[in-house]
Amino acid sequence: MSVFDQLAGPESISGTLIDAATAARAIARDTSGARGNNADTHVEDGAGISDSAFTHSWLFTGPPGSGRSVAARAFAAALVCSAPDIVGCGRCEHCRSVLSDSHGDVVYIQPHELSIGIDLMRTVVDDAAKLPTVSNWRVIILENADRLTEPAGNALLKTVEEPPERTVIILCAPSTDPEDIMVTLRSRCRHIYIPTPTVDEVARILVREGGVAENDARLAAAASGGHIGRARHLAHNQQAQIRRANIINLAELIYHGDQAFQAVNSLVKGIEKESQDSLAAIEDQEMEKLHTSLGMGSKGKGMQKALRGVSGQIKELEDNQRKRRTRFLRDALDLALIDLAGIYRDALVLSSGAGVGLTHPDMEGLSRELAEKVTGEGLLDCLDAINKCREYFGYNVRPVVAMDALVGRLRKAYKVR
Repeated sequence: MSVFDQLAGPESISGTLIDAATAARAIARDTSGARGNNADTHVEDGAGISDSAFTHSWLFTGPPGSGRSVAARAFAAALVCSAPDIVGCGRCEHCRSVLSDSHGDVVYIQPHELSIGIDLMRTVVDDAAKLPTVSNWRVIILENADRLTEPAGNALLKTVEEPPERTVIILCAPSTDPEDIMVTLRSRCRHIYIPTPTVDEVARILVREGGVAENDARLAAAASGGHIGRARHLAHNQQAQIRRANIINLAELIYHGDQAFQAVNSLVKGIEKESQDSLAAIEDQEMEKLHTSLGMGSKGKGMQKALRGVSGQIKELEDNQRKRRTRFLRDALDLALIDLAGIYRDALVLSSGAGVGLTHPDMEGLSRELAEKVTGEGLLDCLDAINKCREYFGYNVRPVVAMDALVGRLRKAYKVR
């Protein structure tokens, strides 16, 4: 199975990337010397694809969960694929290594901080300057490129504008608007937009991957709103299924006094604990690596003096780790609120008699109850309340405060006293 078989969306996207990888293979075979990002020479390979189909710098955008990361990895695998008859065969050692994040020439960077600073970009620039070691191309994939600060973007600009001869840079951003990316970077990249896949497309991918029944795949696809990663996580992770059920059940608890406030407090505490458990191993490794690089624990004359002042670097790492935990909490709560919004959307669909599918078909009973008890205006107020809560996360409002305020607004929309 080709690495491109796991992509959803229009076939034109796969076609564009296959053509680019095919042209890259022809360029790698060319012994005439270097050709830059804006080369004027065009050579045809055996498949009749001009090397003008290839460029060194790419920007993949699309709504969250549309499959940008999958497309980026598939393209990277195709670039380093060693199969003689197909690019991105999915079977050779290079393809398998890319898909398991273990290929020596493919660097996958997924920042978790609220913003991406210049220090990380200097590391990216250094990585991009290295020659490939086991394949024809070195590929740098940078996620969340919309979080680049201006200094970080400027640090990366020269590399994106004039990449090394055998380096490909792929910037990914969960955005429907390319203008979320710095114009100086955007203008120097070939842009690929990946739209939200349909429920059928997501279900097909889950079933093809194996381990998920057709009905479960369709439910996960519908509940995730076409978000491939969330659908996969929901289909395979029992804890995710429980959390989804709990947040949707909040719509019922609004009628039951302080139980709703207790529920959102438990939700926030649960996600905070999950973030600590999930990130603990990574944070310990980072701290150990920093201690080693600083020589902490070493002995000898003058060592204590040499170690003075390292507290600033330790504090900086601790600050970055705290920001990462904050991002984890906000993202998890945001996804939970998207699930909650889905039940009110379903209630509106049922109350209006619209003939469209439900986001949570397994919760149709609750949707019908809400449609009967809450007015159409009230349901819209519920959706507005959820959007306000999501906005508050961006204003650094404490999550538990924002969630309590959400419960209050939902009670008002329900006209509960």
